Amino acid sequence: MNSNFRNFALWVVIFLLVLALVTLFQSPGQRGGGSDIAYSQLLSEAEAGRITSVVISGPEISGTYTDGRTFTTYAPSDPMLVSKLQQKGVQITARPQSDSTPWFIAVLMNILPIALFIGAWVFLSRQMQSGAGRAMGFGKSKAKLLTEAHGRVTFDDVAGIDE
Repeated sequence: MNSNFRNFALWVVIFLLVLALVTLFQSPGQRGGGSDIAYSQLLSEAEAGRITSVVISGPEISGTYTDGRTFTTYAPSDPMLVSKLQQKGVQITARPQSDSTPWFIAVLMNILPIALFIGAWVFLSRQMQSGAGRAMGFGKSKAKLLTEAHGRVTFDDVAGIDE
């Protein structure tokens, strides 16, 4: 393994670690903080009047209780949910369904196949350029041309041999 490849690999690892740290500290409010509850518990808490607001994002519902605690749940397709929450005076906020894939993972998934293809192409082209004994090196013979003066064997050279 040459030093250029090791140096490049080291920089890629450092870049990915920095990217992971940025993502970790970029939105700490989205992690934790709320407890997961069942959908039926959401309905019973709304009936009891203990929910002040909810945010509906596709099938995911997050909200706050009257005492300030937060919760999250997953809702089936219930067309009566919004009307039930409105009847109990719950403030409803609707948002589009968020893509839960981080942006750097999406970029990596789009660029990785192209990078692998280019890397394989460079590897194979370097293999084809190297000497014999490697892949596609069958055309590079190491045979040497012998001339009359250089490779001539006489009877004096083999004196005493039976054959």
